[in-house]
Amino acid sequence: MSISERIKKTTDYLIEDLFGGPKIWKFSWIINFQKAGTFLFLGFLIWYYHNHSMAVWIYLAMHGSYGLVWIIKDLTFPDPSWQKKITIAGGLVAFFGVLFWYWVIGWLLISGVAEPKYPTSDTVWFCLCISMCILGSVIMMVADAQKYYTLKYNKGLITDGIHKYIRHPNYLGEMMLYGSFALMVMHWLPFVILALVWGFVFVPNMITKEKSLSRYPEWQAYKKRSGWILPYL
Repeated sequence: MSISERIKKTTDYLIEDLFGGPKIWKFSWIINFQKAGTFLFLGFLIWYYHNHSMAVWIYLAMHGSYGLVWIIKDLTFPDPSWQKKITIAGGLVAFFGVLFWYWVIGWLLISGVAEPKYPTSDTVWFCLCISMCILGSVIMMVADAQKYYTLKYNKGLITDGIHKYIRHPNYLGEMMLYGSFALMVMHWLPFVILALVWGFVFVPNMITKEKSLSRYPEWQAYKKRSGWILPYL
């Protein structure tokens, strides 16, 4: 068993089956609670810390709106992998071990713990971060929508559309938008959080997905002409 397979097996157990017992809630409920609550949570922090800087309000618009975009996505074309039932302990691990730390990124900025010093003027940096967030959200939504509706009517390997030159565009979109949050905060902790999530969740999932897709005859040709998360330029 490879390292990525061991990591995925461990994370799947921690989230889905930890300590056993009844599986009373869906994984999607935990995710949607965090996503839908982001706008309210960050708004509460702004009120609590009386921080009304431009950076804080822009961050609220970016991260809070992304949470609402996710809810729209889940209501319109839900990802089947999030619909599985998980144990009580697994749900707590999913929330406090992963999802809660996304809120910590915003807390760092709003509380004043992070005092970002951008390498350019604030306006230029804000433009960069907002653009990354919007593009990332669009790429993620388009990729998930194409996957959902294609597989609904035609099972098999998806090699066209946004997947034509990128094998994991949904992960690219997620990395872009969360990367924009980290760049808004410019503190070391968000980058550590994202590195851990990407390394222990995203990468093993992508490797496992590719191993599954390799059963299709056209896989090798598709793999040769496409990039992992960026197109071959």
